[in-house]
Amino acid sequence: MRDATPARGWAEMHRVAAASAAMGPARAMGPARAMGTAARAEGAAEPVGARRGGVPPWLLAVAAMLSVQMGSALSVGLIGQVGPAGTAWLRLTAGALIFLAVARPPLREVRRRDVLPLVGLGVATGLMTIAFLSAIERIPLGTAVAIEFLGPLTVAAVRSHSRSALVWPSLALAGVLLMTRPWLGEVDLVGIGFAVLSGTGWATYILLTQVVGDRFTGIRALSLTIPVAALTAAAMGVPQAWGGITWGAVAAAVGLAFLLPVLPFALEMLALRRMTHTAFGTLMAVEPAIGTMLGLAVLAQRPTPAQVVGVLLVVAAGAGAQRGGRRR
Repeated sequence: MRDATPARGWAEMHRVAAASAAMGPARAMGPARAMGTAARAEGAAEPVGARRGGVPPWLLAVAAMLSVQMGSALSVGLIGQVGPAGTAWLRLTAGALIFLAVARPPLREVRRRDVLPLVGLGVATGLMTIAFLSAIERIPLGTAVAIEFLGPLTVAAVRSHSRSALVWPSLALAGVLLMTRPWLGEVDLVGIGFAVLSGTGWATYILLTQVVGDRFTGIRALSLTIPVAALTAAAMGVPQAWGGITWGAVAAAVGLAFLLPVLPFALEMLALRRMTHTAFGTLMAVEPAIGTMLGLAVLAQRPTPAQVVGVLLVVAAGAGAQRGGRRR
């Protein structure tokens, strides 16, 4: 799935200058400011009316999913060369170097209470990436994404404050079951186990993302968490990849890092700052559909009719969940 969980643009929120600090953080106007806000001199807060402008958060989330699944599909070739953990390590390391090149880690802003969520987000990202790449090495991309979705699905259900909101996770769950078809018994249990582990990491990632995003501003925060993810992946990735590393593999990892984690992290952080946990988690139901389509287009993994029905169900759940899903 994700690398990252991986410019995952956190700069939707930025702090005003010291003279205006009492006014608090102001919302930026869409993804174009993700890089610019952190780089330019800080000024006055955005006008209140501007907060309603910009790209809709659900569209940012869908664009992130497209980037994630394309990066995952194109990673299969690299997995064959350096292994899933090796691929995760190379990709996350390239992403970390990109973030460090464009942003200065805000080390002076880190307080003792921030250390645990920052490290936790980095570790969750690293483990999630390894687990997902290990899953798609063994089972189809769309199936892996469908199983992994159980993580954000659980977040959506647990965080829901309305009985009616549970309709969408329930519909998505039915779609996931049709896609995985556990009643057939022809499944790779190890691959499914990796996908479940990745889903657990994804759920943790969603929760910690808003904790960290509420505390830090700008893309500089990613220069703290992605290196942690790369170090986490290195523990298993270095031994696995060591004999297969070539300049071609390094170049491929750098290219994949822009698709995953750099671009999706930017888009998802922007979306999460303006959506509820329930809406974001359920909107991610669209990802099995995207994974299935790209699995067919890139990896020639043809879905069955039952799996197509499952895709339609999860898309319907995602479309229903995005209405009224802005974070309050």
